[in-house]
Amino acid sequence: MKRLVQGNEAVFLGAIRAGADFFAGYPISPSSEILVLAAEQAAKDPGFRFIQSEDEISAANAIIGASLAGAKSFTATSGPGFTLMQEAIGYAHQVEVPAVFVNVQRVGPATGMPTMPAQQDVMQIKYGTSGDYYPLVFYPNSVEECYRYAITAFNAAEESLSPVILLSDAFVGHLNEVVDVDAIEVEAIPRGRPSLGTGKRFFTGLTHDEEGHPRTADAAVYREWLSRIRTQHEKVAVHYSDFEFKENPSSDTLLISFGIVSRVVAPLASQFALFRPIRIFPMLSHEIHECAQSYDKIVVIEANDGQYAWLVERELKRDIVHVPLLGGRINLDLVKNGLSEKLRREVV
Repeated sequence: MKRLVQGNEAVFLGAIRAGADFFAGYPISPSSEILVLAAEQAAKDPGFRFIQSEDEISAANAIIGASLAGAKSFTATSGPGFTLMQEAIGYAHQVEVPAVFVNVQRVGPATGMPTMPAQQDVMQIKYGTSGDYYPLVFYPNSVEECYRYAITAFNAAEESLSPVILLSDAFVGHLNEVVDVDAIEVEAIPRGRPSLGTGKRFFTGLTHDEEGHPRTADAAVYREWLSRIRTQHEKVAVHYSDFEFKENPSSDTLLISFGIVSRVVAPLASQFALFRPIRIFPMLSHEIHECAQSYDKIVVIEANDGQYAWLVERELKRDIVHVPLLGGRINLDLVKNGLSEKLRREVV
């Protein structure tokens, strides 16, 4: 049945459809609706567990522990809370724990502008914790996609045995659209219970062999582990090479945007080609190269000061034009003004 659904609500409903049965979190705008829905779910469903933690550090570690015990677990936060979770996320990568972290972005750094939308956590998503690791990150731009990619995030976590990030922002999270979530067909991969307490595997944040025994002085073990998880993540990423590309043979310019900004930019399809990555990381390197090769100018429009633009420029090895949308202001007039200034032509 079609009904009005909020973006944050769609994320929660997608998590339930994926089989999630444990949530831990700490209230923080603009993600708090997900925590409230989780509390309501726990009150009516004895099979669903909920913890309102004392802080985001506790929440992140709680969902890791729950996952190791066999639950499909997730949390939701925003930039400052996600910062606090970074050590736990690194631990989850090392221990190979499937879990989902939802980040509904707002203006930062620090407390920043709590109710204003931004896309300022792109670098943190990729490089926030210590060491080498290979995050899987998805960024929907609609309520329907919030639902679909919440399920996808849980599936990717199961397949990669790693924490997966679902990005959103204050606009997408609070967007209301008419959707029939029951009609959205996305297969959910079941959760396998780890062999805890059997002695077959130990769990440690130290460099370890395949059984979990610490091997902190053995470089070969570390190299084997890193090679294995890199291969594992690359294999999973291929299944989710999701993007949207609208060609424009009459234009010499390709606009790259994602999340809420891609919706703001959409009306410019008659003047420019448009590329929207949905899988933010690993970067859609091949796809970006293929779509960019026919265009003289590449413009990245994002609600930060160039975090994804820098990555695109490094990937393409070309000069990139960047249009930043800062301070929580994201609208078509700002995009048009930015493009007119950078491209030295009127955008109508």
